[in-house]
Amino acid sequence: MPLVNRLAIALSFTTLLAAPALAQQAPCGGDLSTFLAGVKQEAVANGASPAAADKALAGAQIDQKVLRMDRGQGVFKQTFLEFSSRVVSGSRLSIGQKKMQQYKSVFDRAEQEYGVAPGVITAFWALETDFGAVQGDFNTRNALVSLAHDCRRPELFRPQLMALITMVGRGDEDPATTTGAWAGEIGQVQMLPKDIVAHGVDGDGDGHVDLKSSAPDVIMTAANFIQSLGFKGGQPWLQEVKVPADLPWEKTGFDAGMTAGDWFKLGVKPRDGNTQFADLEGELLLPQGRKGPAFIAYPNFGVYLEWNKSFIYTTSAAYFATRLSGAPAYDKGNPDAGLSDTQMKSLQQKLAAKGYDVGDIDGILGGGTRDAVQKEQTRLGMPADGWPTPALYNAL
Repeated sequence: MPLVNRLAIALSFTTLLAAPALAQQAPCGGDLSTFLAGVKQEAVANGASPAAADKALAGAQIDQKVLRMDRGQGVFKQTFLEFSSRVVSGSRLSIGQKKMQQYKSVFDRAEQEYGVAPGVITAFWALETDFGAVQGDFNTRNALVSLAHDCRRPELFRPQLMALITMVGRGDEDPATTTGAWAGEIGQVQMLPKDIVAHGVDGDGDGHVDLKSSAPDVIMTAANFIQSLGFKGGQPWLQEVKVPADLPWEKTGFDAGMTAGDWFKLGVKPRDGNTQFADLEGELLLPQGRKGPAFIAYPNFGVYLEWNKSFIYTTSAAYFATRLSGAPAYDKGNPDAGLSDTQMKSLQQKLAAKGYDVGDIDGILGGGTRDAVQKEQTRLGMPADGWPTPALYNAL
């Protein structure tokens, strides 16, 4: 789709540097030249060379398509069974296993140095870009300039623009040609510049961190970043379990303060029979209620929520990593029917009217809606598994 009102401005940094006081007053919005003067001034004050800032920002443009994408982000409404069955495909599993074998020595080094299992890295690699096949075609410099200049969320994107200048100064990126996602993520595991600067690893020894084309750099950097999010080597992240018909369902989900062993004592049984991590905190996740797939989420699962806040995406990514690590396909079970989009929005309105914080009325079964559903299920004497059914909807 062609861009609309794409603004091209030639920069004269001699002129820009002549007005530092004005630049300091323009953290976002306003004249683009003045804004970029402030960006350069801040970057140099933080240690970047003037030459790196000049190179990074010369020719910068506002990308209207980026701004439209930022304001028009789609909503995620697929169920776990729908999404996971689509993204954890036989083809992706096969390619992932081949990649793990092809780069075995690099994966072994990553696990030795950072404690991150190969399957965890490979699942993100697959889901983010199909192993580098789909990395995005937005000019990264222009995307970050557009989002930092826009006054909607400049506090999120201005630091990313500063980090991109650092990367340009290191010779790791060419601002004129580097492309990625609309929000500034770069490379085969779609990382933001600030995270690349902090955690980038030169895995192939060529003196640069190249996440667009170097698989060793991708693997080692992803491992370093995942470890920084709190991943503990030698510990699981997700384990499929079978659940009995009678449990304290209101304790399922997050923040129940249970260990995996507590659940095992209540009759929850790991499909793989492994109970050696019973002492670890364990949260019983029921993405589609007590009659669908069931998992124990261990502390390492928190890393997935740091990477992406969508419960369905993160659970699917964690499940994908278990498959790549040798686990069988989950038992789909026979979950109760869910609600239509219209019913979900109506349910959220009903819950909000009762005083629950469900966030936007968007039809998405997010954390606030799940919590509210559990509380209402408990109040109504229903199994409080957090899955909104027509029976609950009708009861409300």
